[in-house]
Amino acid sequence: MADIVTAEHVIEALGGPRALRRRLHGFGALHEQVREGLPYAALEAVAARFQLSRDEIATVLGLPSRTIARRKVQHRLKAPESDRLLRLGRIAALAEEVLGGPEKASRWLHTPNRALGGHAPLGQLDTDLGVRAVESVLLRVAHGVYS
Repeated sequence: MADIVTAEHVIEALGGPRALRRRLHGFGALHEQVREGLPYAALEAVAARFQLSRDEIATVLGLPSRTIARRKVQHRLKAPESDRLLRLGRIAALAEEVLGGPEKASRWLHTPNRALGGHAPLGQLDTDLGVRAVESVLLRVAHGVYS
């Protein structure tokens, strides 16, 4: 992540204290929150901030829409789902930081990218290898390397 995106950026991408229902300071506290399960409101916050549809969220999190609907009623995601949402939030926060705002990050996440084999970055975030590839492209952009 190379110190470009801080825990505060990621926490803000996840909806901040309002969505997370408490103030978190640092990646350690965020890690503990993920283990307990993120509130469903964090999913809604990421979707709204980066203009993601329910289907896009479902694909990235690897969850059927019915499971997402159940989590909404339960008000909490399970730990593995929270981890995948954190991964999405971290990459979206990095894109926001590198590109200059949530609208630009959203547009970039949805646009096919030659450095990713012509695939949109968002479509790569369902696996760890995909996340690493997207992160690598963003870090190259941040350092002025044509991507």
